[in-house]
Amino acid sequence: MRLIGGKSITFRLTLLFAAVSTTVLLLLGLIVGALLERHFEELDMELLTGKLALVQHALEKDDSGQALDALRQHLDDALVGHQGLIVSVSTPDGRRLFASGENALPSSFMAVEQGKKAQPTMWMDAQGRHYRGMSATVATGMQEVPQAIVAIATDMSNHIHFMTSFRTTLWSVVGLAALISGFLGWAAARRGLAPLRDIRQEAAEITANSLHHRLSVAAIPVELAEVAESLNAMLARLEASFRRLSDFSSDLAHELRTPVSNLLTQTQVILSRSRTPDEYRDVLASNAEEFERLSRMLSDMLFLAKSDNLLIVPSREEIDLRAEVSGVFEFYEALAEEKHIRLTLIGDGMISADRLMLRRAINNLLSNAVRHTPAGGSVTVRIDSIDSTDESATLLSVENTGDTIAAEHLPRLFDRFYRAEASRHRSSDGAGLGLAITQSIMRAHGGDAFAHSELGVTRFELRFPNSSRGEATK
Repeated sequence: MRLIGGKSITFRLTLLFAAVSTTVLLLLGLIVGALLERHFEELDMELLTGKLALVQHALEKDDSGQALDALRQHLDDALVGHQGLIVSVSTPDGRRLFASGENALPSSFMAVEQGKKAQPTMWMDAQGRHYRGMSATVATGMQEVPQAIVAIATDMSNHIHFMTSFRTTLWSVVGLAALISGFLGWAAARRGLAPLRDIRQEAAEITANSLHHRLSVAAIPVELAEVAESLNAMLARLEASFRRLSDFSSDLAHELRTPVSNLLTQTQVILSRSRTPDEYRDVLASNAEEFERLSRMLSDMLFLAKSDNLLIVPSREEIDLRAEVSGVFEFYEALAEEKHIRLTLIGDGMISADRLMLRRAINNLLSNAVRHTPAGGSVTVRIDSIDSTDESATLLSVENTGDTIAAEHLPRLFDRFYRAEASRHRSSDGAGLGLAITQSIMRAHGGDAFAHSELGVTRFELRFPNSSRGEATK
């Protein structure tokens, strides 16, 4: 699995595992090394201070010059078994009273200021051996030598050798740990990303013909569940869009077939033999009607396409709904009188909307109501206000008497090219896009359209939220 423009996640996690483990081990080794160095220093200082106190005690007890030989023997016996320990006792003028081991003490180390507290010192001799030592001026019991300089040093070669071996082992372990942790990190990353590879494989198998397939969510980790759910939601939207597109294409082909077939048939018939000018004129007039129908259909389809892509932006202004509906009533008065249909307007209200879009929506509903209202029926337009804690809106409803629409058809009345019954299809001169356009107009205004039908009364409602800013709902 690779990231575009970068290394794979597995590679990055492997490096992260190796870097973290190496850093942790290195810091741990440095801390342990520092603690060992401090431990060795404390051991050396304990040895040096102990022997310095021993020599000082022996010198203070020697109150006779004849006991100097006994002092030397006493110090030799006390230093038995301390390999690498050097003890030197000398007078302030440089005369040596006692010395053990090789004389590897530097001259500067033997120069001690009187009364100065003993301080540890480190140095390396000509053979490359490291020493740690301390020197001090002490009082003696000898009258001829009231003070003496005591210098004590210990060989640090064993300590140095141990620390060198420790550092070598540390770097070896760190390097080996980096390799092992890198491998373990790679294995853990591969195993941890296995569900992601499964998702990729499942997604790769989904085609336009299998959009109903969904990714498995139950068997993947919680961290990837949201990704899978988002992909499933996207697939659901794609499936719905493909279904609508397929239905729309089928309906469009069906709707276009009738006028195109009429145009083709009439043209072929009129061209089959010579005709009079009046006959040609009649055919051209009939063709013009079909072309007008096709033009309206294409215009409606373009409007719906813009609505689907949120390209419809209403130009808002304050509109008196009663006055607007009254203006549309004037257009249908003649047809209503011819069918003996009573038009009624109840209520009033003000909304902020696009005047042309609003008139088109009202016109679509009134045209649909008048067309499907039987002779002697009625069409009623009501304007109401809804003002509650949950909702504040203006409601415009168009009611007409006639056949009741079955409940199963109501949710689909606003679909494109959908007609509830064959009888309504035959009686309709439209293309079945009017209600779909009405709903698109309402959604562009932040509202919605609803349909109800019961007991011989069909009602379409347009709901305009008073707080709407004109943004289309998503």
